Formats: sequence, C-alpha cells, structure tokens
Amino acid sequence: MSLCAADIMSRNIVMIPREMSLPGAARMLSGADVTGAPIVDDRGCCIGVPSATDFMHSVEADQEPRAQPKGIQQSWQIPEVNQQPPCRVEEFMTKDPVLVGPGTLIGELARIMMDAHIHRIIVVDMATRRPLGIVSTMDILAAVARLDQSPRATEKRQEYHAAGALP
Repeated sequence: MSLCAADIMSRNIVMIPREMSLPGAARMLSGADVTGAPIVDDRGCCIGVPSATDFMHSVEADQEPRAQPKGIQQSWQIPEVNQQPPCRVEEFMTKDPVLVGPGTLIGELARIMMDAHIHRIIVVDMATRRPLGIVSTMDILAAVARLDQSPRATEKRQEYHAAGALP
C-alpha cells in the first residue's frame, strides 16, 4: 500500500481545451476510448472535468420547448434547425475538480474517490495545476490485483488455506 499516484496513473492523457464544443469533446473522448479528461485553460492548467452527468445536462438544456411555426400540424413537419452554436465544454464541466499531487498514496486516492463519489482523479503539478496523469478506479483495482499476485500474498493465502480459513 506504499504505491502513490505517480506509480499507477495513466500518463498518456487527453486534455480538452475549455473552448471546445461539447460534441467535439465527446468525439475526442470517444476517439481516445476514455470517459473523462481534464479541461484546461490557455496556460494548460486544469480548470474542470467533464462527466457523464455534465453531458446529460447539456442534452437537457438543448431540449427547450420550441414554438411550432404556423401551419405545421405534426411534429415530423418541424424542421430540425439548430439556431444556436454548440455549447462549449466549459459551460457544463464540473468546476473545481479534485486534484492531487503525484505523491498521494493509493489509500488516500481511494478515500478521496469514495468521499467525492468520483471515478477518476487528475494528478497535477500542484504549483502549476498542469495535468501529469489520471488515476481511475480501474488503476487502483489493477494495483490491488497485482499486489494480490505478489509472492508474499500467495504465501499468506497458503497459510490461511492450511489453517482452514480459506476453501
């Protein structure tokens, strides 16, 4: 349990510019096969994180009732015209994201995620707030699984099994 964020974080991260449209950010995340990334300002500092809830709120905001043009009788006759430019990601991001330094211990990372009900934490240079990596719940689970495969863990399992504590 002496592992820290720098030991388990994903270093190859996608960073979303604050001015990017929500559809553009969704395409970027999808193309990278990730579900979250830091949103950065012009200096590269993390200012937010998009979540699935943020994307859902953006869809809800886009569903405002529109007046039916005169002469239209059926909903299929209403032309689909997007009169407004797409929303920018900074309008719907989760502000004040949870940020940690690279030396944060794995137990503390897990506690922070549980307390904040989040699935990823952005690891930053605390002086500049520039992202260095991301730790996800899967990164923590993978680290625990690797520890469970260590020779010491295998030895402990054998001891418990011999004592009848394990099937």
